[in-house]
Amino acid sequence: MTQHLAILPILLPLMAGALVLMSERRGILAQRAIALTAMAALLAVAIALLWRAGRGETLVYLLGDWPARLGIALMADRLSALMVLAAALLALPCLLYACAGWDQRSPHFHALFQFQLVGINGAFLTADAFNLFVFFEVMLIASYGLMLSGGRNVRMRVGLHYVVFNVTASTLFLIALGVLYGMLGTLNMAEMALRVGQAPAGNLPLIQAAGALMLLVFCAKAALLPLYLWLPEAYTRAPAAIAALFAIMTKVGLYAVLRVGTLIFGPLAGALAGFAWQWLLPLGLATLALASLGVMAATRLRALVAYLVLVSAATLFVAFALARPETIAAGLYYLLHSTFVAAALFLIADLVRRSRGEAGDRFGVAAPMHRRAKLGLVFLVAAVSVAGLPPLSGFLGKLMVLDATPAGQAGWVWSIVLASSFIVIAALARAGSALFWRVEDDGVPMRRPVRAVETGAVLLLLGYGVAMTVAAAPVLDYARATADQLLDPQAVVDRVRQTPPQLREPSP
Repeated sequence: MTQHLAILPILLPLMAGALVLMSERRGILAQRAIALTAMAALLAVAIALLWRAGRGETLVYLLGDWPARLGIALMADRLSALMVLAAALLALPCLLYACAGWDQRSPHFHALFQFQLVGINGAFLTADAFNLFVFFEVMLIASYGLMLSGGRNVRMRVGLHYVVFNVTASTLFLIALGVLYGMLGTLNMAEMALRVGQAPAGNLPLIQAAGALMLLVFCAKAALLPLYLWLPEAYTRAPAAIAALFAIMTKVGLYAVLRVGTLIFGPLAGALAGFAWQWLLPLGLATLALASLGVMAATRLRALVAYLVLVSAATLFVAFALARPETIAAGLYYLLHSTFVAAALFLIADLVRRSRGEAGDRFGVAAPMHRRAKLGLVFLVAAVSVAGLPPLSGFLGKLMVLDATPAGQAGWVWSIVLASSFIVIAALARAGSALFWRVEDDGVPMRRPVRAVETGAVLLLLGYGVAMTVAAAPVLDYARATADQLLDPQAVVDRVRQTPPQLREPSP
């Protein structure tokens, strides 16, 4: 079974999604049982994959048993294993929250949820650029169904904008892949890394154009300026459990930028080494500045959290663009933190909306919430973490990014990161006071029930951040080793190209 470990994060949710579709007539309890069992199995596989990668192994799986240069390959290195585990850890509380009742209002929810995990895990594990496109499409098609299911009015309009934007981006991605295949003769990433460096000078302009188009698509999916306008409304209008799961979708785009930038256009790319990388830092800083203003301008908690997703994505672009082992390691730590805390805030926003009656999650006077002290305390922990205040993981992540910034770039990076953090703190303080303190004196407290499983899902996500704070040393050690592996692509290229097919004699 261990030789198939690299494909199990794709196969498990794929099989679970098919089983859920076949069991829909048996009722929601059967669907939940299949989905939760599959999630437990996926989490176990992700932990095993991380353990193998943490020992320095790079697992390569040849689909169809063709040599890597001819067929499709999967690859699980340190970065892939980390991202698969992050997706599994995030998906579990999102699924638990939906199982409190929302899943009954969305047709085929559990099947679409599992297929979304197929796309996310496949994007993290593939070693082939075309299959990166395929898994992007699986992920996006499932997200269309999850977002539009049961939607009306504004959510339907925003969802259609989301669909059109991503279909356009996917078309550009496919065009870029066609040009790259015509120029290089392969879409295996390890082989592309070598052939870009060996390409004739006359082919470099077309390779540059296709590479720029591909990176543009990844930056659009990661919501980099000026291609982030689709995200705030889409995430604001999505159902809470879905918006929480979507917190990792911008990270898929960031993962693709990091993988392509360090492998295909890394040190082996000759004249194209570091192609377009110099643009990521100024664009990341500009995105960070504008996103923090969006946080301050938000009039609803869900919109504020959507802009916080942009803030985290921009901070990661800044960390990765500095292209040093220390900043990439700090960025990976911050990636995990920001994914979990943003998801927790989307769920908290839903609890607040349901507890304030007609006022919803808008920043205005409303009747007092039932048990508002407990909900306010949960919001406070999440706010402290996402704002980067000590002692939680957000503070450690930002501090490490700033500490690792080279002296020549420290002025702009420190100024914008610290200014944006101050704006975020002010916006969260305003939101907290408006939601939990500005109440009608004679209002009757709302008594809409909050189920224990919903509270547990929120606490689990916040618990991840606390665990990352307590276990910061081993997490950072893994992140540093991951950064070193990313910046030394020759070992990965050799591992993929030298993996032999497992040819067997025919059975009697």
